[in-house]
Amino acid sequence: MNVVMFYLLSGIILTFSLLSVTTRKILRAAVYLLFVLVATSGLYFLLNYEFMAAVQLTLYAGGIVVLIIFSILLTSHISHKFKHPALMNLLAGSGVAVVGAATALYAIFTHPFSDAVQPDVPVDMTAIGTQLLSTDKNGYVLPFELISILLLASMIAAIVIAKKGKQQEQ
Repeated sequence: MNVVMFYLLSGIILTFSLLSVTTRKILRAAVYLLFVLVATSGLYFLLNYEFMAAVQLTLYAGGIVVLIIFSILLTSHISHKFKHPALMNLLAGSGVAVVGAATALYAIFTHPFSDAVQPDVPVDMTAIGTQLLSTDKNGYVLPFELISILLLASMIAAIVIAKKGKQQEQ
């Protein structure tokens, strides 16, 4: 069953990733990105990385995509449709994608993977929570706060730019 779920989630990720970068409607691209991120968290659940799956769902699928969709709806660009890319841009992008895929496949197929048996490490949720809320040397409060300020500033800048462009059109 795990193999079937892996192939199902992989197919969902590949399909919606392709749809996300090829659609010409911006809101659809954001929704397709949401499906990709939720399927990625499903892969984390299959690997028994529940914490990473929870972070993926809450931070990326629940936070970033909602912020993107909120920004799209707030700036009234819901019906925005991107124009078709130029032929040279399309060829260059396809070439970079083929070279990147070939490099990744070469690295995967030539690497000598070996089985590694490691004992299960007990998960202490109290230690994880304390580390996330810590301001000590290895704490994560400062990076989370900096990222939230950066996201807020970028959202305000996007709204100001969108409103300025809308006023110039009128």
